[in-house]
Amino acid sequence: MVLFVLRRLLFLIPLLLGVTLLVFFLMSLTPGNFLTPIKAQRDISPELLVALEKGFGLDRPWYTRYFLWLRNVLQGDFGYSWTYKIAVVDLLWQRVPATLLLNLTSFAFAWAVAIPLGVLAAVRRNSWWDRATALLAYASLSIPEFFLALLAIYLAARTGWFPLGGLTSIEHEFFSPLGRALDIAHHLILPTLVLGLGGVATLMRILRANFLDVIRAEYVTTARAKGLPENVVIWRHVFRNAVNPLLSCLGYVVAGLLSGSLLVENVMSYPGLGQLIYSAFIRQDQFVVLASVVLSCILLVLGNLFSDILLAWVDPRVRLPVR
Repeated sequence: MVLFVLRRLLFLIPLLLGVTLLVFFLMSLTPGNFLTPIKAQRDISPELLVALEKGFGLDRPWYTRYFLWLRNVLQGDFGYSWTYKIAVVDLLWQRVPATLLLNLTSFAFAWAVAIPLGVLAAVRRNSWWDRATALLAYASLSIPEFFLALLAIYLAARTGWFPLGGLTSIEHEFFSPLGRALDIAHHLILPTLVLGLGGVATLMRILRANFLDVIRAEYVTTARAKGLPENVVIWRHVFRNAVNPLLSCLGYVVAGLLSGSLLVENVMSYPGLGQLIYSAFIRQDQFVVLASVVLSCILLVLGNLFSDILLAWVDPRVRLPVR
């Protein structure tokens, strides 16, 4: 187990190098750089601009600048955001908790809804319940997330039941600890629903298909022949094996939530990492983009690692390779 974890973590190094190198190259193809908005400011002297360009290596080829950035990263310096006038690490530290909170709530919502719906759809195959859940799944998969986000904003504006954006209210600091928690939860309701609905449909259909395959297995027939209650057969024997594919794709679900949160956060004005990445791309804030890409890759690898370990723990037949 330890060797398996170490090998997966070592695989993260070439992955980060390759992805950041590609992002650095693509951003170098765009006209201008992150100092372009500064050049329009009258209070910035030409001498200072020249010094900044030399300091950041903007007068050198893109691959030279990449290795300069990489050297600084190895020293713990991810650069400075000229857009937000703050160090990149401090900026990410402000935005990452909001995105992680949104993704965790969306992930929990998707699994909490998809598992019982998928199991009931499989147990009551070809019933009106199965057809209703299939219609719901296809409808949620067919509607783009940005359109759902717009509908959620329209609902909030028309009814006033939900806030129109942000993570907290203006008077958040004056609330009690319980009031602050409820205020954050109130702001999370609509983004969680929008981001989690697509996951509900996908997980539900996968679980239903796997459930129907497993329920026909011989060991399920044997368990029923021994007189075990139907609930025990369904949840202890069938469900435990049908859920394995969902655990295998857990890491990719985490990556999908991160990419989906970029769209949802921008449409719904949610102050998270996705909104920050989009703004950094538009304003060519290169260091913020690179640091965000590094963080996303790390979360993807850790998500896949966690799914592999969880799958081996749930299913004794799975053994993690040690070589």
